[in-house]
Amino acid sequence: MAELEIEGLTLAFGGLRVLEGVSLAVDAGELFALIGPNGAGKTSIFNCISGLYRPQAGSIRFRGEEITGLPPPEIARRGIARTFQHGELFGAMSVIDNLMTGRHALMRGAPLAEALFLPSVRRAEIAHREAVERVIAFVELERFRHAPVGGLPFGLQKLCGFARALAMEPRFLLLDEPSAGLNRDEREDLARFLLRIRHELGVPMIWIEHDMQMVADLADRVHVLDYGRTIASGPPDRVLSDPAVIGAYLGTAPAAS
Repeated sequence: MAELEIEGLTLAFGGLRVLEGVSLAVDAGELFALIGPNGAGKTSIFNCISGLYRPQAGSIRFRGEEITGLPPPEIARRGIARTFQHGELFGAMSVIDNLMTGRHALMRGAPLAEALFLPSVRRAEIAHREAVERVIAFVELERFRHAPVGGLPFGLQKLCGFARALAMEPRFLLLDEPSAGLNRDEREDLARFLLRIRHELGVPMIWIEHDMQMVADLADRVHVLDYGRTIASGPPDRVLSDPAVIGAYLGTAPAAS
């Protein structure tokens, strides 16, 4: 059974069709790249999975459970975490505190116990902070743990958003253009972290990406959208050489078969 299955996903805003019957499946431990030109519907798929959008038709199943239309907190509690193109961080808060917000779905304290800061609450707080410190070490942000996120360079802010998703101890990751705006060295670090997540943590990922060299080097499979429709899906070498994919990116008609 696939970890995440999408069948016939259709989304429209008024008369505008954003997704047209998109189907895909992501297997355990897989790094699954979702690519396509701007406006192809990639982030809309993420918004449907994470509960921000309610599709007009189709099915989304996570580990065999139907999750279509569930509210975002319920999706998060099931272990689906995501990053955002622009970070969506709390600029005045430190790196540690931003990562602590990623643990919200894992916090189960009672309001009265928290107000009195009982021993059980103190133990839970220590455990959450230890978990956050492990993530900080994983993404090599130790030097910046107490720095306000808003004062960090853009690349480090993107990495902080990536780390916040990891702090949730996800069962599944949705990565929305994590390399956008990064320099070459930062992209190499990101590639290394993606491989570590796949090999050491075994967390499956859907990865929206515009760097085709990274996709070719790292992805297990690639799924291509254009104007909300699937135009290719399969291994990177085959998909990235597909005339329809080349045409979608370059604005040229696909070669005749």
